[in-house]
Amino acid sequence: MKIGVISDTHGVFDEPLMEFLAPCDQIWHAGDFGSVEVADKIAAFKPLKAVYGNIDGGVMRRMFSEFNLFEAEGVKVLMTHIGGYPRHYAPKALQHIHVSQPKIFVAGHSHILKVIYDPIYNLLHINPGAAGIYGVHKLRTAIRFDIEAEEIKNMEIGEWPR
Repeated sequence: MKIGVISDTHGVFDEPLMEFLAPCDQIWHAGDFGSVEVADKIAAFKPLKAVYGNIDGGVMRRMFSEFNLFEAEGVKVLMTHIGGYPRHYAPKALQHIHVSQPKIFVAGHSHILKVIYDPIYNLLHINPGAAGIYGVHKLRTAIRFDIEAEEIKNMEIGEWPR
């Protein structure tokens, strides 16, 4: 299964993102869609797993939850928007990590792409950076990878000018 991971679209889901995510079987969005229309556009494009972000209002918070725990090809995944990163997890995220013990932890919010193995919790932390055009980032970023037989492999980064 090929997974595409994005976050912080802030109202933008355009041709560069669609081209990069076209081979994916599923898209995971770590919050800050920016609008219901963007969420609907992504969901119409590919199956979507998502959480709301801090800029997403009431309707978005009824569509998505703050945390999403699910499995993909036998791999337990925990996703939230404001999650921090290894040794600096947000307190609420750390509570969820302790309880759910995911193999992959996805967070957004920072607009900084990071992929870090966390040996303390035995998980892969993924922050895809920001896929939208608004924010402090200089490059728009997204990630895609494969999950096969509980193995995470073939990770690729997409980058585009803001």
